[in-house]
Amino acid sequence: MQTTRRSFLKTGALAVAGAALLPDSLLAGTGRLQRVGVQLYSVRDAMKADAKGTLTKIADAGYFHVEHANYIDRKFYGYTAKEFKKILTDLSLKMPSGHTVMTAQHWDDAKKDFTDAWKYTIEDAAIIGQRYVISPWLDEKVRTDTEALKRFMEQFNKCGELCKKSAMKFGYHNHNFEISTKVGDITLYDFIIQNTDAELVTQQMDIGNMFSTGGKALDFINKYPGRFESMHVKDEIKLPVAKDGDDTESCILGKGLLPVKDILKAASKKGGTSLFIVEQESYQEQDPIDCVKIDLQIMKKWGY
Repeated sequence: MQTTRRSFLKTGALAVAGAALLPDSLLAGTGRLQRVGVQLYSVRDAMKADAKGTLTKIADAGYFHVEHANYIDRKFYGYTAKEFKKILTDLSLKMPSGHTVMTAQHWDDAKKDFTDAWKYTIEDAAIIGQRYVISPWLDEKVRTDTEALKRFMEQFNKCGELCKKSAMKFGYHNHNFEISTKVGDITLYDFIIQNTDAELVTQQMDIGNMFSTGGKALDFINKYPGRFESMHVKDEIKLPVAKDGDDTESCILGKGLLPVKDILKAASKKGGTSLFIVEQESYQEQDPIDCVKIDLQIMKKWGY
């Protein structure tokens, strides 16, 4: 059975799959350069078995950008920031963003400062050349406690200030619970967006994750223009039997139920999106690396 990213994160291990640098002349409607990248969680088993070899295949497929989903004990896939940066550089790859879960425990209330562990996270992200430090999870205990949520959103803003010192930006990546969970009469996702400073905290909208609980990417783009500098590009199919409480799974772009092309167009023109990260977590019995190759070609066909 395929392991979904949301179940992977939920069990504590621990962001569209496809990374291609577009020609410099290809600009978003707002004048920002548009780039397409691959979330390495898409090829997680291959990265675990042979990170260098897998990255070589990603580069050979035509990708120029990757997004990590593995930072443990100050190492990316088992390599220090400097070591991993050299691997990427040798393959003409860059890593503009990465996923590392920030929790409330990363803030030391007595010292009114972040813990050393989180400061190292920001430091290593800067060393490797990231532009975005993305947290892709929200602890269940915080989700329905309004006061705890408010404090955590303040922590988001403070992390944005910390990242800004290293010319980076902090961001949050949604799953599906942000849509199904309500805070008063709004969704948790609305609460997160409304209670974070747009200058300090961006949103990396995952258009596939929100689909299973009724979230519509176009609605959020129209409601919060300019807030989604990064996006996980996915398509989704319905499952006859739910897995891990989810009745959808990702598939090759253009093969599912989402209006992906319309979402990409709106994201470019109104959402403020300049970094498109293709992510495919399920493969319908195809090889994951073959899937991300196809996804990239589809993105190119669509003009990205």
